[in-house]
Amino acid sequence: MTSPVTVSIADGVALVTIDNPPVNALSQAVRQGIEDAVNAIDADQNVDAAVLTCAGRTFVAGADIKEFGQPPQQPYLPDVLSTVEASRVPWVAAINGSALGGGLELAMSCHARIAAPGAKMGLPEVNLGLVPGAGGNIRLPRLVPLETAITMVTTGKPIGANDALENGLIDRIAEDDLVADARAYAADLIQSGKPTPVSERPPKETPEKEFWSDREKALAAKSRGQASPVEALQALRDGIELPVPEAAEAERDRFLRLRGSEQAAALRYMFFAERNTGRPDDMRDVEPLPLKRTGVVGGGTMGAGIATAMLLAGLRVDLAERDADAAENARDRVAGLLDGSRKRGLLSDAAYTDALSRFTAHESFEGLAECDLVIEAVFEDMAVKKDVFSELDRICRKDAVLASNTSYLDINEMARATGDPTRVLGLHFFSPAHIMKLLELVRTDDVSPKALATGFALAKTLRKIPVLSGVCDGFIGNRIMSAYRRECDFILEEGALPHEVDAAMQGYGFAMGIYAVQDMSGLDIAWATRKRRAPTRPAEERYSRIADRICELGRFGRKTGSGWYAYPEGAKSGRPDPVVEQIILEESERLGIERKQLSSDEIIDRILSTMQAEARAVLDEGIALKPSDIDVTLVNGFGFPRHRGGPMFAAGYRD
Repeated sequence: MTSPVTVSIADGVALVTIDNPPVNALSQAVRQGIEDAVNAIDADQNVDAAVLTCAGRTFVAGADIKEFGQPPQQPYLPDVLSTVEASRVPWVAAINGSALGGGLELAMSCHARIAAPGAKMGLPEVNLGLVPGAGGNIRLPRLVPLETAITMVTTGKPIGANDALENGLIDRIAEDDLVADARAYAADLIQSGKPTPVSERPPKETPEKEFWSDREKALAAKSRGQASPVEALQALRDGIELPVPEAAEAERDRFLRLRGSEQAAALRYMFFAERNTGRPDDMRDVEPLPLKRTGVVGGGTMGAGIATAMLLAGLRVDLAERDADAAENARDRVAGLLDGSRKRGLLSDAAYTDALSRFTAHESFEGLAECDLVIEAVFEDMAVKKDVFSELDRICRKDAVLASNTSYLDINEMARATGDPTRVLGLHFFSPAHIMKLLELVRTDDVSPKALATGFALAKTLRKIPVLSGVCDGFIGNRIMSAYRRECDFILEEGALPHEVDAAMQGYGFAMGIYAVQDMSGLDIAWATRKRRAPTRPAEERYSRIADRICELGRFGRKTGSGWYAYPEGAKSGRPDPVVEQIILEESERLGIERKQLSSDEIIDRILSTMQAEARAVLDEGIALKPSDIDVTLVNGFGFPRHRGGPMFAAGYRD
């Protein structure tokens, strides 16, 4: 078998090339190839320096994640990197694309580093429930300031070449040809001598014990039960405070322990699940409609967010509103969202101007006539939406794809308002649409493969995670959320209060509890849905009136200053409200329920059991294609803690 690592020698410099597509992962063959290359170079007295580079579009982008569920295979990565660091000659890492995880650890084991201007470097192991396990916690704080090291290992966020140079992670940025510049750098080192190996250098900073304890406490609160960020901080502390051999042993022990943990299994499961939600096999060869021009109907919060998402992806967007004033308001709203991205450093001034130049807000539907795809985002009312589709069917090109952003309504019924239901599908975005990564693609009864493929193409263009759903009330995510929201209301009737339910969910790992989320998003839409369902609700079905009574008082959440909680003087954080507590107690009494104290574990067990029961029904009915699609939806759209893997993973499902 040919090795994925090759060596060529010219002018005393060995060029070591890793070629293991698609991302040059550190598989066993690559590790063995690097070790063999070091040994061969050290034995060749005609070689005075080495340049390590990678073929293709990227440097080593991490370990081979497929090996994580298998027994470790020699040579082990820490040993390989120690071999590189101990080499007779200086090694220069030439970083293109991304150097991530073990790839960055490999680069740090080299004696010098040079990167292409667009290169990214990071240690994302924390996002898989792990910590760097091959010396990253030892070498990183000897190259970069402590705060930079803490951020990198506890968040997993990569940094660009300029930041890497400024922080000392790399020594140079290539000006022209990366490999040629790396060779020149190697030639300089031949003259000046091999730099001190990174692990033999002193740490940049050695803080007091109080520093670590304070940071650990803050990080634990922020991590909401995920162990790896705190473990990463502890590993970094070991890398600074312990002698290097002891730190290396402790780091490896920590890495191997975490690799076998349930959280790591859950995060690894989510990693693959999110990459396995694309087009079904029967659509692999279907060509989508080219997305040269896109349209949106409605310039409210959701419509403006959808338009912004498409502008950020480089698309041209036409937005239709009911009149000139509404169109102007929509334009201001979109400009404000783009400006927010600019202020966060995600958009340059030039990119902001370019995005606005591709956006037009119209005072009628006529401006959508030449769009390839149009998404309606109007009020959640079937009659209104059917009128929109009828008008779009009249105005838009006959091959244009028409989509609804509805959260609950029957898209089959909307499709029948057009002359060609095959071009209608659902594209359910999550708010804020330009930030949230989930996109539910709703497959109607008559939708054509081309229309559906166009929906998947849009998701790819927007860099969103597409999940295919069938038509039902609420599709995958909202249907399950509605079920456990009802169960939470029953829990209130039986003894808990909203802040106790929310506290239990946060203790499990949710960023917010169900009642705080409802207040943030607004209670009126769900109330309208309940009223719409009321005529067909079975008389024997258990129904809680608590939420209805709250809405009847005009309490629609944060936007009205009160909902499940009170928000005095525009406060973003709600306070328990005696008015709501009184309603809950009255409903318990009306129903003859003797209230009892419920523990956090009992509350979470009820919520999880309800989620899982409804999820199994969604699966059995064919609304979702596979269990992992349900988990991806709940994690990315509804805040289910990623390190728990989703309700189906928690129930033991794997696919």
